Amino acid sequence: MRTTTLGLRGRHLHWAITFTSVVGFSLFGYDQGLMSGIISGDPFDNEFPPLAGDSMHVQVLRGAVTSCYELGCFFGAIFTLIYGERIGRTPILVAGGLLMILGTVISTASFGPHWGLGQFVIGRVISGLGNGADTATIPVWQSECSAAHKRGFLVCFEGAIIAVGTFIAYWIDFGLSYVDSSVAWRFPVAFQILFAILVSAGGLCLPESPRWFIIKGRDQEACEVLAALHDSSPDAEDVLTDINLMKADLQAQEGAKGSWKTLFTFGKTQEFQRMMIGCSGQFFQQFTGCNAAIYYSTLLFQNDLGIEGKLSLVLGGVFATVYALATIPSFFMVENVGRRKLFLIGFAGQGLSFIITMACLAAGSKEDSKGAVVGIFLFICFFAFTTLPLPWIYPPEINPLRTRTMAASASTCVNWICNFAVVMFTPVFSASSGWGLYLFFALVNFVALPFAYFFYPETAGRDLEEIDIIFAKAHVEGKWPFQVANEMPKLTVEQIVQMQRELGLDQAEPNAIADSEKATETGLSSSDNEKATHSE
Repeated sequence: MRTTTLGLRGRHLHWAITFTSVVGFSLFGYDQGLMSGIISGDPFDNEFPPLAGDSMHVQVLRGAVTSCYELGCFFGAIFTLIYGERIGRTPILVAGGLLMILGTVISTASFGPHWGLGQFVIGRVISGLGNGADTATIPVWQSECSAAHKRGFLVCFEGAIIAVGTFIAYWIDFGLSYVDSSVAWRFPVAFQILFAILVSAGGLCLPESPRWFIIKGRDQEACEVLAALHDSSPDAEDVLTDINLMKADLQAQEGAKGSWKTLFTFGKTQEFQRMMIGCSGQFFQQFTGCNAAIYYSTLLFQNDLGIEGKLSLVLGGVFATVYALATIPSFFMVENVGRRKLFLIGFAGQGLSFIITMACLAAGSKEDSKGAVVGIFLFICFFAFTTLPLPWIYPPEINPLRTRTMAASASTCVNWICNFAVVMFTPVFSASSGWGLYLFFALVNFVALPFAYFFYPETAGRDLEEIDIIFAKAHVEGKWPFQVANEMPKLTVEQIVQMQRELGLDQAEPNAIADSEKATETGLSSSDNEKATHSE
């Protein structure tokens, strides 16, 4: 069952995997925008009176109700970190979707000021468990099923689609703000079920990652999935070349299954450094201010900028629309410009945007504070095509095969625990010092700039196996990995195997190497013959 493709092959199968991934990340974005419109509305406050008012106690409670979802997501990612490699990619997707459905039903059915609020929170935590597991799994699944030259675009697409989920949530919230009953918040919460059903269905009907099959020693199933992805046959040269390269790569990393101890490996393989690089991207994504703007944009427009009534909801909807549209450049830039340069552009632009917002709010007058809107909108434009998708692309690419699931899950854990912290303290920080909040986020952006410059190597267009060589070469030659990545040309399969030998990475069985090289040579010869035949 785990090799099922619904009869889809080649491009159609890739797009089915991408669609499932996109829906999963749309749900992530949907929840980001969901609470912004709900928590500022009268029907929600009337159902749960403890959330009404503007006192510091209320701000703390609002932060807790909103951020409890992130706490659930954190523990869902922790579960994937511990058990993801054992269970596999697609079963995690199915289980995550089912948990989201259960949690959403519990939250939607909440009634009463106190017990009802507790039930709402429990439902959000359960939904978060499912979403955390799925968001920790989807980028790995997508990366391992994608060709190198398409991987960045496809994973970028799923990351950028977070903004589309936010866009849908904001406008649903706005449309239902004209409804006086509890439907105004129950329907937007219940609407998440549609996304969760599609994610679970995709996990049931689409194949497991071929690299996971290789890790488990299930080579025949890996061949079947790769054949479907390539629209080829299991014994075709391109399939055998990929299979043998994956096996050689796994064996070159001591042929061991990843473990907690493995995550703290240094030396040539640099597992720990690579895990920390992936985690840092998620840390900076959160502490550069994205969710302060996204989760609480409507409240920020009301409280900090003095924009009242429906206009704040309209402005929140426009904000979400700009957010979604601004993701479009990332589809073209992520491969052509590269991950590293986009990180640098994003951190610089985001920091300057929040300096504008801070300066306008610090000026004190109501007229000047409206200029802060420009800074917030400028921030979301820079964020949408840079720091939004990149931290989801980078961890699956930067980490080696044997620790990829654990390290990517660790980075997702960092995302959710930092997300929780930011969403929790933003309303309290904003109530204490509106302009101070934006100064803090601006400074974090500026701190991220030199960190990204020195520690983030370029991975665009690279096979996942080439990244191992970049870090090993940097360790042997005493260079920064980004310098090696800039100097090293794109490698062929033969060159990858040869460089693994030269760097002392290759501890694989001699037969596995020979098979890999033989499959590569056969594939190249076949390709040359086809070209010659075509030219004749």
